[in-house]
Amino acid sequence: MLPAATRVLRLLSLLQVRREWPGTELADRLEITGRTVRRDIERLRQIGYVIDASSGRGGGYRLGAGTTTPPLLLDDDESVAVAMALGTAASTGENDEVALRVLAKLDQLMPRRLHRRLSALPAVTVTIADPRAAISLRVLSALAAACRDRIEVRFRYQDGQGAATSRRVEPMRLVHTGYRWYLAAWDLGRADWRTFRIDRIDRSSPVVAGVGFVPREPPEDFATFVARSIRTHPSRFQARFLVPGAAAAIRVRVPEWLGMIEPHDETHTLLTIGGDSYDAIVGQLVLTGLEFTPLGPPEVAPAIRAVVARLTRPAARLDLSVSRRSRAKRN
Repeated sequence: MLPAATRVLRLLSLLQVRREWPGTELADRLEITGRTVRRDIERLRQIGYVIDASSGRGGGYRLGAGTTTPPLLLDDDESVAVAMALGTAASTGENDEVALRVLAKLDQLMPRRLHRRLSALPAVTVTIADPRAAISLRVLSALAAACRDRIEVRFRYQDGQGAATSRRVEPMRLVHTGYRWYLAAWDLGRADWRTFRIDRIDRSSPVVAGVGFVPREPPEDFATFVARSIRTHPSRFQARFLVPGAAAAIRVRVPEWLGMIEPHDETHTLLTIGGDSYDAIVGQLVLTGLEFTPLGPPEVAPAIRAVVARLTRPAARLDLSVSRRSRAKRN
């Protein structure tokens, strides 16, 4: 006979794959007696599972819904699917902290063969999102677990100028801006607080866990710290714009991490935005819905013209199509 713990887990797995099981069939599958089935059913009930039982012909056991969520048993394919879904949920910014917490738990329990399957997914996955913002699910889950457990980590990192360095940090929080993921951490090599773009962490080399640490007092809440770091960190490209509206009103409409907001006069504000390209800068500005006048550098002008052309071509085709339909109806 199987050990009791193994037997109960196998019983739970059977109950999850079929709506209802006769007690005799469960006993045959597990090679135990009906009395042992009833005892194992009671063990599952004690840890939170609702299992309904019916007697008579056609009766049996059925896994039901309760008032709390008990532990779940997942097979390999289900585990990979859940990890993928959690990574997607985390990257949207919707309940991202909860998704990361569950992802860290799942990552801790996953066997090595499933980690290999997950690491292969980016090579065969197509995304319509900006590929520069793509992150590794393995890196994200490893950092989430390190933040949770207060464990130092080491990783290879490429900065905005393309220089590769090895970093050893005390990870504290993962912060999502709605566009990218950032790690807020104490950099042991620099002896200072730093933010790291997770898409710039080398996914080809593992995130290596080290020893535990006692959390340091941060300079401010981590969301504000990361937003301030993004604004003040020198980007590869920067552009300045004059936008209508007082600075206080613009701050309500523009995310804190997007750019530097400076008062110009009572009716206009200066907005400085940095990015990996001028196209990315203009794209972020367009998403704010603000009117703007470019102030420089001159290289931003071609990017604006390209974005305007891409936006007006579909509109022109639509206007032409509507005009043709209107003439056809009149005739």
